[in-house]
Amino acid sequence: MLDSVATWSATALARAVRDKEISSVELLATYLDRIDRLDGPINAVVTLDAERARRAAQAADAATMRGESYGPLHGLPITIKDAIATEGIRSTGGAPELSEHVPDDDAPAVAQLKAAGAIVFGKTNLPRWSGDMQSFNDVFGTTNNPWDVERVPGGSSGGAAAAVACGFTSFELGTDIGGSVRLPSHFCGVFGLKPSFGLVPQRGYLSHVGAGTTDADINVFGPIARSAEDLDLLLGVLAGPAPESAVAWRVELPPSDATSLRGQRVGVWFDDPGCPIEAEYLTVLRATADRMSDAGARVEEAHPPVEFAQQTRLFFQLVAAAASLSSPESPDGPGTQLHRAWLQAQEQRAHLQTIWAEWFEDHDALLCPVAPGPAFRHDHTGTVMDRYLEIDGAKRSHAELALWNGLIGVLGLPSAVPPVARTGAGLPLGVQVVTPYLHDRRAVRLAGFVGDISAGYTPPPGFGPC
Repeated sequence: MLDSVATWSATALARAVRDKEISSVELLATYLDRIDRLDGPINAVVTLDAERARRAAQAADAATMRGESYGPLHGLPITIKDAIATEGIRSTGGAPELSEHVPDDDAPAVAQLKAAGAIVFGKTNLPRWSGDMQSFNDVFGTTNNPWDVERVPGGSSGGAAAAVACGFTSFELGTDIGGSVRLPSHFCGVFGLKPSFGLVPQRGYLSHVGAGTTDADINVFGPIARSAEDLDLLLGVLAGPAPESAVAWRVELPPSDATSLRGQRVGVWFDDPGCPIEAEYLTVLRATADRMSDAGARVEEAHPPVEFAQQTRLFFQLVAAAASLSSPESPDGPGTQLHRAWLQAQEQRAHLQTIWAEWFEDHDALLCPVAPGPAFRHDHTGTVMDRYLEIDGAKRSHAELALWNGLIGVLGLPSAVPPVARTGAGLPLGVQVVTPYLHDRRAVRLAGFVGDISAGYTPPPGFGPC
């Protein structure tokens, strides 16, 4: 086994496969071995397709020996969040109704990863229909945080982030409608990207029985990895039109010309009465801003002239409609809204998007929290709306875990999350790096610089090289 390379970045692994330093077969065997030895207490990877993956890895190695490459991800074994359809592999959305569902086709985003050379060998855990801040369901049970198994890895891409943190996969593909890439990245100490809305095809998203044929409002597919360089690599593979639009449309993202933090104009919005954050986390974020200033960034406490509570209320209004088909409520229940009301909400969103776009004319990025604090302890009672946690002695609803993410997600803006520190108890902490719409490469580039002057990715205890 090549255990020492398991937690390398995907970029480094792709280079090593290309240069014949390691083989795809060896790397796949390493991940399967680590899952067998180490995943028991974590329960991140819930379905394996090892034999087909071995054949694909053998074919990739044969191509390498011929001097051929399938693409920038040639020979990299990967797992995929179980909310995303994968051809020939059980894909459940975490719901008993789909416990034996095996799609005939890949989601377009998965097909793009495969076309670039990646080899899908497994699926990772999530909450039912991706609808929780934790990752547990009646099909596969509970996923635990590798930094503290008494705590959650986040939701809904919790199994994905845990698998990346533990070195069980080269990288992951998750989904994010209310922070489902960003929150687990923050809780597990890895890098995550919520792309601009519409940038990555989201067909094949299993949010209810019969889902996957249309796009959900606010929702995106995004990568989770061990470096910002990986996020940039994967963005280049994933960004593109939906298959039916590819005949005419192309995507050409603006490049980032930033070579360092020096001269970058950064606003910070680290606290708000609408969602106060834990004192230790606030101290960490302020220290991160200070390090950025020391590196030459022009950092100021500033944010677009919008009201936090008003914008997050709009998020909850729109996300309730977007998720209503996976809700147990009746079609005309409180989780839905009339089309007229949705159009009015769209007008509100357009007004807010204009305000943010104008603010970004004078700022390169905004930094804000991912959540009120670090990973919390498991709590499976009731629903998200019934549960509470304690932050600095105050009782707070689990629904507040989505507020800082919803603030950004409702506008469709890109947000990259790098790991910046760990708490005194050893729990990872991240920060959102937000940039203008379709300036995803800038978000990723700046997140890399922030990671470089901060904690960056480190394997959890017990999951580093043997």
